[in-house]
Amino acid sequence: MSLDVVSRPPADVPQGGTVAPEARADDVLAAARGASWPGASAEKHFLRYGMMPHMLCPGCGHGIVLDAMLRALARRYETLDDVAFVAGIGCSSRVVGYVDACTLHTTHGRPLTFATGLKLARPDLEVVVVTGDGDGLSIGGNHLIHAARRNIDLTCVLFNNEIYGMTGGQLAPTTIPGAYTSTSPKGNHEQPFDAARLVEAAGGTFVARAQSFRTRDFEEIFLRALEHKGFSFVEVMTDCTEYFGRTNRLGNGADLLFSQARADVAIEADLAGRPTLQEVPARPVRPVMEMGVLHESRRQTLEEAMGLVEAGS
Repeated sequence: MSLDVVSRPPADVPQGGTVAPEARADDVLAAARGASWPGASAEKHFLRYGMMPHMLCPGCGHGIVLDAMLRALARRYETLDDVAFVAGIGCSSRVVGYVDACTLHTTHGRPLTFATGLKLARPDLEVVVVTGDGDGLSIGGNHLIHAARRNIDLTCVLFNNEIYGMTGGQLAPTTIPGAYTSTSPKGNHEQPFDAARLVEAAGGTFVARAQSFRTRDFEEIFLRALEHKGFSFVEVMTDCTEYFGRTNRLGNGADLLFSQARADVAIEADLAGRPTLQEVPARPVRPVMEMGVLHESRRQTLEEAMGLVEAGS
């Protein structure tokens, strides 16, 4: 389906008109972008309603993160005509298909390579890469560290749900020790990557970590990442309710979402004493990690070095 077809309301629904209560669900969804739909907030007009219903599992944190990203974009842009989303393969990468912007769905582990080429060809565009811990840190790990080293001016958001979700629940480079996956049936014995610190060490000039549990915090961090000149990397902790949560008997989507609070160093001490958050023997528990902006600096971008843009522009 072409972008033009997805974006345009049906001919029988006036642009900017009101959708009648008795209208069919398909008409409501297709017309929402151009209609005065009761309850539709500004960021909802950045969605491709023709792509709905989405493919995310009930309780998945990815939709929560997408909503926060769209809220931030609505605060920065009136339209997404000059914004390009690039994604690879995985549950996280599928969310760009629901955004009514210029989108590029690429091969597994290669979104940053495609995004680099796009940014060098069109430095005027705001380029946002959406990737996952498998797509961006495993098969795409080499491309991630070199994008950071080059300091190309784009924003990379890595959805970390600690598992390969779409491909069958395999062990990921972020899977926590002790967790059961389809490729670690006796529990994970490997240490996970600290994605944020890895990117900082590789040369990224804006590095942050956030959670789907705290969407307002993530929204502000994502907005800062967009405004930063240079390679911006935001790791956002999210949850896979099926291959990770169900396999490890960690509860439903709400349970997993609330458990993220325990992993925030700022509030862990208070929450640790609450009975509902006590550790369960033999179950994996997320390590306590620092959230927020972890590193920010300024150095020459790749586009500046190549003379594609003026220094400091």
